[in-house]
Amino acid sequence: MAARRLKLGMVGGGQGAFIGAVHRIAARLDDRFELVAGALSSDPARAQAGAVEAGIARSYADWREMARAEGARDDGIDAVAIVTPNHLHAPVATAFLEAGIHVICDKPLAMSLAQGEALAKLAREKRLLFALTHTYAGYPMVRHARELVEQGAIGELRVVQVEYAQDWLAEPVEASGTNKQADWRTDPAQAGPAGCLGDIGTHAYHLAAFVTGVTPVALAAEVHTFVPGRRVDDHVQAMLRYADGARGMLWASQVASGAENALRLRVYGTKGGLAFDQEEPNVLWFTPLGGAAERLTRGRVTGAAAAHATRVPAGHPEGYLEAFAQLYLDAALQIDAIEAGLPLPPASRLLTTVDDGVAGHRFIEAVLASSAANGKWTAVG
Repeated sequence: MAARRLKLGMVGGGQGAFIGAVHRIAARLDDRFELVAGALSSDPARAQAGAVEAGIARSYADWREMARAEGARDDGIDAVAIVTPNHLHAPVATAFLEAGIHVICDKPLAMSLAQGEALAKLAREKRLLFALTHTYAGYPMVRHARELVEQGAIGELRVVQVEYAQDWLAEPVEASGTNKQADWRTDPAQAGPAGCLGDIGTHAYHLAAFVTGVTPVALAAEVHTFVPGRRVDDHVQAMLRYADGARGMLWASQVASGAENALRLRVYGTKGGLAFDQEEPNVLWFTPLGGAAERLTRGRVTGAAAAHATRVPAGHPEGYLEAFAQLYLDAALQIDAIEAGLPLPPASRLLTTVDDGVAGHRFIEAVLASSAANGKWTAVG
């Protein structure tokens, strides 16, 4: 019997928006969602034009109206995808949760830890799914890395090294007025107090935590702005301390000239190490202590976590869109279980949620506090 197709709405992501198109492709890839409603723009004409272009039946010019209307309909949406600038994440999510609608939201979760904790509390009270799109957790080989760590393949954790380098903000592109992404991502009123830190630093932090299963208890960090006149940070570096004695380092930069989307993770334990490069997502390197490096590939590893996130045979590359789609597939599985009053399917439990978003805000606040104190060691959460 075919699984039911869930009805999806979208807030933000109108014409010309990169991430809105990504969400729409990802939601459709496994045929578990049908996009039927949207508030794609605050401008009614642009909202309608975007809806027609995306094949959306019900167009709204205001997300508050959409939440009220869809929550009241017998055939209303099951879930909403929130793909707006950061400052709208919390108010939009709150409106849809209050209307009884599941939420799938871009990161960061909100503008502050307090907002994030309030969203987590509301989602629990309403017994609704709140998924957060930490895309890189959808890669089969990232999930396999996590499984290897859990199985003790690298022994006791000693060292975590994670980095995320881009160069798209190496120049003051926001000053041109032609790059909407740069405009809002460098505006503290829309992006929040953390620029590079909140945009990609949280991705690096989450990837390290997802694979290792642990988060640091303290950090010493510096945020920096290289481009003159920029109002948010464009570079961050941090040393990390873990409760079990492990140590780590994290750096993220959007001014690393020549870098495209270089998210890389290396973890080392007493028995071996793992290395993952997001730009080569079908490969995971495992090197046992004293042994030869082993090149593990998607489609050939036998772990259950990777198998659940794999769609095509070995040698047929899967990438960013498939990883994003994996989050939507796991969200659909969890929504079905929640609405049927059943336990969450084990295969879906690696979905990133509102709790990951709260952890990300604890990291942001600790980094900002440490940097303001000239790199002082600061407790995380």
